[in-house]
Parts: sequence; C-alpha cells; structure tokens
Amino acid sequence: MSNDLLTLLLGDAETAAQLSPDAELTAILLFESALAIAEAAEGVIPAEAAAAITLKLANLTLDQDALRDGAAKDGVIIPALVAQLRAEVGEPFANFVHFGATSQDAVDTSLIIRLSAILTLFEQRLHAITERHLALAAAYGPKPLMARTRMQEALPITVADRIAAWQSPLDRALTRLDELRPRLLVLQLGGPVGTLGELGDKRDAVTRRLAEALGLGHRAQSWHTQRDAIAELGNWLSLVTGALGKIGQDVALMAQNPIGEIALAGAGGSSAMPHKQNPVKAEVLVALARYNAALLGGLHQSLVHEQERSGAAWTLEWLVLPQMLLCTGASLRTAIELQNSITALGKANG
Repeated sequence: MSNDLLTLLLGDAETAAQLSPDAELTAILLFESALAIAEAAEGVIPAEAAAAITLKLANLTLDQDALRDGAAKDGVIIPALVAQLRAEVGEPFANFVHFGATSQDAVDTSLIIRLSAILTLFEQRLHAITERHLALAAAYGPKPLMARTRMQEALPITVADRIAAWQSPLDRALTRLDELRPRLLVLQLGGPVGTLGELGDKRDAVTRRLAEALGLGHRAQSWHTQRDAIAELGNWLSLVTGALGKIGQDVALMAQNPIGEIALAGAGGSSAMPHKQNPVKAEVLVALARYNAALLGGLHQSLVHEQERSGAAWTLEWLVLPQMLLCTGASLRTAIELQNSITALGKANG
C-alpha cells in the first residue's frame, strides 16, 4: 500500500514485513550461506571457504544504496550484492561466494522462504475466520433470514445457511493450500542456464542438502522459466479474496437500513450525514476481491518466459505478486475485524 494514509484501511503490516527489502536480503544471505555449507559438505568448495563465507555473512551490513544502483543497471540486485559479499569475504575465498549459482537462484529462493512464512500467516487467519463463523452460527444460527436470488426476495432460510455458504469456500481454500505447498515451496538452484553445470556430478547432492537446510522441497530440474506454481499461488490468492469479497457483499446488503439483518459495531461515519453507519470493512472486502481478480491476469502474463530466462516476465512477476499478497493479507485481516464487529445477525423480529 503506497499511500500511508490508507495503510490501516487497505494494508497489512505483517504481510508487508515479509515483502520488505530487509526481509528479502535476510533470506538471500541465508541462501548464500547455506549454499556454501552444502557445497563444502559435498567437496565442491573448500570447507575453509564455507567457514569464511558464513562468518562474514552473519555479521554483514549491506550498502543498500549500491544495491539500488546495481538493480537500476543490471535489472536485479544480485550482481551488486555478490560484489559486496566477495569484497567482504576477501581472498583467497572470494570466488567461492555464490559458486555455481545465478541471480535468479538467490532471488527466487528468497521469495519462496518468505512465501512459506506468509502462507503460514494466511492459514492462521483462515482458521481464525472459521472459528468466528462457528461462534456466529452457535449464537445466531437458527434465526431466520430471507434468501434473495437475483437481488429479489426468494424463500426463508436461516443464518446458519448463509454462514455455511460463507465458510465452504474457505474450507476448500485450506485444502487447496495443503495441496499447493509441496509444488510451490521448492528450492530454486539451477545456475546460469538451469543445468548447474559448474557443480558437475555433485549437483543433485548439493541441491538436496541445500533444500533440506532451508526447509524447502527439492526438484530435479530448476524452475527458472517454469512459473506455474507461482501462477497457481495467484489463483489461490484470488480465490481467497473472492470468497471474502462475497462475505463483504452479503454483509453490506444485509446492513442496508430497510433490511437490517445485521448490526455492526464501529461502522464508518459520514462527513455530511451523521446518521449514517457505513459498512466500510465489508466494502473493503469487495474492493480487494475485485482488485486481486484484476491482478491475476497480469500474473498469468508472467508465465511467458522466452527460452532459459526472461527479464521482462520476471520483472512483471515482481510488480504483480507482492500486490496480490498484500491484498490477500489485508482482506484476511479485514474479514476478521468485520466478523468481530458483528453484534446481531438475523431478522430483528426472528
């Protein structure tokens, strides 16, 4: 969320923390240290080199201005970063820093490390929403509501019926998340053209050892240009915000004055009409759902990588995916706040 005035409305601090430059660089340095240790364990680089690299990287202060300048020149921060790391490690071990790897290995693995933390956060919030739905169903479930189809009154239902319609997509989202994790949370290590040629017959052993050290899955082939798991993540994010947007839309309609099927504490006020109680959080869920759906097409465009690496497609992913993650974090946070504001549910005379 670029506008600080709207951060509390449309942002999410916990998600944003994992997408910050500091978090990205911390994960990159973790990758570089673990890579050196894995390579030394398999005899690819000297053990003394790995010890020197890990020692220096553990106490390193990076020149972020130089990294920004490097990104503007090279299209990615890693060449400038590796130059700093090698200067810090010094001779005779400088050339063993980042050995056999390429920029995309460091950046993608950093992303995956942070996605693991973000998805854990999102899962926790989905469970919190589920628990709140159970509480609302226990408190108000038997109360009557009027079902509406195509915005017209249809037949009577209960609050429990509507809550079930809200919750079922979230149950499926949790199932899909379990299915997605093994495909997504995978180490990236392919070297300059995806073949790890510099590691020779040690490439599989190093990759497996590095993946285990970072708590990530292992894939026999690098996925530099195979971004289907990232696109699948985007699908999941849009499904989650879409499900929460449906809840927001229902709540906004139920809160209309003539209908009055829900009461919300702390609803938004108006500068010109003090009597109004605007369902702001419900509206935000609708807006975030539509925004994420619009972003999804852009993320799918980033599937189109030419040959063994694309600067354009990769850069497009950098533009779109963080926004989708922030949008989803904000949506989950807002949904919890909206649920906690509900003080009555069902027809007033029910």
